[in-house]
Amino acid sequence: MILEKGIKEMKIICQNKKASFEYFLLDTFEAGIKLKGTEIKSIRQGMCNINDAYVIMKNNRPYILNMFIAKYEHGNIFNHEELRTRELLLNKHECDKLVSKINLDGLTLVATKAYFKGSLVKIEIALARGKKLHDKREAIKERDVNRNMDKMIKDSYKY
Repeated sequence: MILEKGIKEMKIICQNKKASFEYFLLDTFEAGIKLKGTEIKSIRQGMCNINDAYVIMKNNRPYILNMFIAKYEHGNIFNHEELRTRELLLNKHECDKLVSKINLDGLTLVATKAYFKGSLVKIEIALARGKKLHDKREAIKERDVNRNMDKMIKDSYKY
């Protein structure tokens, strides 16, 4: 793969597909993450999950909770805890913006994607507002309608 100068390759590690169903995703941010040596080795093997992960702000710094990174199989006594709290790396301006949005608008932060950008692990977090039950039903109806339309179009090309 040939990339232009200055553009780094992005390889997705894991995604939180339920996030767009459970929340209205308003704004996204790219954050770095502080990891230990055995954690990065385990992530490179694909042993990562962010389905239950969410982000909290503590002392104006973002921390990700419930991000599962499996223990590294060759990690001996220096292995890490699988569900430990990890600090996310954002600049001060972004942290201040997130704190004000969370406190004033009642929004929450959800981890939507983890990926490699070059050799670094990045987490995409989103400011989100929770969906009500009727919003979820509308999303299901819309998905079914789109699926049926695609099926009808596909069937019409067969003949």
